[in-house]
Amino acid sequence: MREGAEISEGEREIIVFDAECVLCSANARFVIKRDKAGIFRFAAMQSSIGRAILLRAGLDPDRPMSLVVQGPERSVQDSDAVLYIYSRLGSGWRPLSAVLRAFPVGLRDPVYRWIARNRYRWFGRRATCWVPNAAERERLL
Repeated sequence: MREGAEISEGEREIIVFDAECVLCSANARFVIKRDKAGIFRFAAMQSSIGRAILLRAGLDPDRPMSLVVQGPERSVQDSDAVLYIYSRLGSGWRPLSAVLRAFPVGLRDPVYRWIARNRYRWFGRRATCWVPNAAERERLL
């Protein structure tokens, strides 16, 4: 799809993220701000939609250790999900995504999982889920 094209509801992809994680919520806000085409919608892992997507991906919603992007035809997770998201944000992020994709998934995913396991300790955990402002709210499911 070309940049700036109108996105139909069926083409939108859902990013399932941990809304209690400070790092994950900051990343969701970062993506919302830069996703000018409106490609992505967001669902907290703690929501019924997020839990259903995690279950469909074979993940335990009570032990969220993965970022998932659910598209109309496929789902990606872990480091592939991160790189996929950044490759869709626009020309400035595509080269970085391409460089990181050169590393095999067998090297990328262990690093991703190490960060995921330690995210609350290093970045903090919210007592409640992140609450979006009015502009961000329309992107959340």
